[in-house]
Amino acid sequence: MAKKKPLVIITRKLPDRVETRMCELFDTRLNIDDQPMTRAQLLEAVKVADVIVPTVTDRIDAEVIREAGPQLQLIANFGNGVDNIAIGAALERGIIVTNTPGVLTEDTADMTMALILAVARRIVEGAGAIPSGEWSGWSPTWMLGRRITGKRLGIVGMGRIGQAVARRARAFGLQIHYHNRRRLSSAIEEQLEATYWDSLDQMLARMDIVSVNCPHTPATYHLLSARRLKYLRPEAILINTARGEVIDENALIKMLEAGEVAGAGLDVFEHEPSVSPKLLRLARTGKVTLLPHMGSATTEGRVDMGEKVIINIKAFWDGHRPPDRVLASML
Repeated sequence: MAKKKPLVIITRKLPDRVETRMCELFDTRLNIDDQPMTRAQLLEAVKVADVIVPTVTDRIDAEVIREAGPQLQLIANFGNGVDNIAIGAALERGIIVTNTPGVLTEDTADMTMALILAVARRIVEGAGAIPSGEWSGWSPTWMLGRRITGKRLGIVGMGRIGQAVARRARAFGLQIHYHNRRRLSSAIEEQLEATYWDSLDQMLARMDIVSVNCPHTPATYHLLSARRLKYLRPEAILINTARGEVIDENALIKMLEAGEVAGAGLDVFEHEPSVSPKLLRLARTGKVTLLPHMGSATTEGRVDMGEKVIINIKAFWDGHRPPDRVLASML
């Protein structure tokens, strides 16, 4: 007798290729309209699902997990970060949590470099000047940006994405510096020509560009606090393609308004999807470049994420350890 297929509930619309394969393998409930589930819908879903597939915008907190039925065995997150899930509460209930690491590395690193170039060279402002009619011809002093070759890039978080950013940045002639919870091996440091800083404060004070590439955990919440942001030089620019909560957004806004930092490129925000009106005003002045959390938004990346989710579910339901299981010790 064939083993019963697990009931898998997906909270958002995924690429057609991924959904089709899930329907072939599992008893799958899709979100055809792609509207975010309400809290009531999430609570109802965990009461009946064997497996739930949330995304980074779904808050699977301790209350949601407490309401889960005894049949819920796996939370297969469609995303690398798991700050949207109460991992400890899940593990206490014996619920396995998986994520999709590794597949978004190159896409996010590409977007980081794109934001570095966009802010330093004022690309968004320049692109808007033509359709607005502001451009009347070439001028030797108009729309001047800053050269990035020869500048110092400080990377906060030197995991997969941070290292991918470093590889790209070296090709643009940037000098690589980094701060990380653990120092990299000497072989990787030599390969990337990277300088390690044990003190984040000291690194921030010396960089021309700072890129945030660490995950959001309790330990990294407001890692770039108001106090730490003050170490940035007035000509420095700050890039964030990680999580908005890593930076004290209000403190950064005040510094941008006061001219205490040259600019910022943000793909993530502290209170997503809400974006501070002050940031929107700064964007209109050209001091910041804002993107709607697009760092991993490639067709290939989304399909790869979905395939990882499928592998994790299939492995678990077949009685094997899911390859991307998240443990409390990893956070």
